[in-house]
Amino acid sequence: MQIYGDKRSGNCYKIQLLLALLGKSCEWIDIDLLAGDSRTPAFLNKNPNGKIPLLELDDGRTLAESNAILNYIGSGSSLIPSSAFDQAQMLQWQFFEQYSHEPYIAVARYINLYLGLPDERKSEYESKQDGGHKALSVMEQRLASSLYLVGNQLSLADISLFAYTHVAHQGGFDLIGYPAIRNWISLIKDHKGFVPMAV
Repeated sequence: MQIYGDKRSGNCYKIQLLLALLGKSCEWIDIDLLAGDSRTPAFLNKNPNGKIPLLELDDGRTLAESNAILNYIGSGSSLIPSSAFDQAQMLQWQFFEQYSHEPYIAVARYINLYLGLPDERKSEYESKQDGGHKALSVMEQRLASSLYLVGNQLSLADISLFAYTHVAHQGGFDLIGYPAIRNWISLIKDHKGFVPMAV
């Protein structure tokens, strides 16, 4: 397998973390978003949406969207709950990550970390703060009564949300007021095989 991605991207880091936790490896191909690597004809032929991460299998088939890739690589592992309801809960949190979490926390982080918080993007950056804190509050409420997002065992839901949550401060989100989230972050970092995100 080959992964096309940027190691500073939370969506790409999800894949790295999952592979490390499962003790698997694959070839990594660096994509520089700011240099336009994801907009070349060769890349667009693999993923017309022009986004990363992208998984390419040995037979040439490709799979886009980070959470879809997680579910493919994690298939058959203990990171996918066995009961139908718990599986649905896992998916619920993955949808939450893409629709209620990533558009605020990841975008604010991108504007600050990748772009250097330029003046013309400051109002957009500030507009992401309320939505990001709302998402963190939803997670905090859940994690105050559960070790992980789906019961008491690590699942793909946790990996999906860990990626951008543990670096939320890079988007201006202070986690000091979220003790359950901070405990959850520590639990995930203590897992065998854990690898940190590239700086």
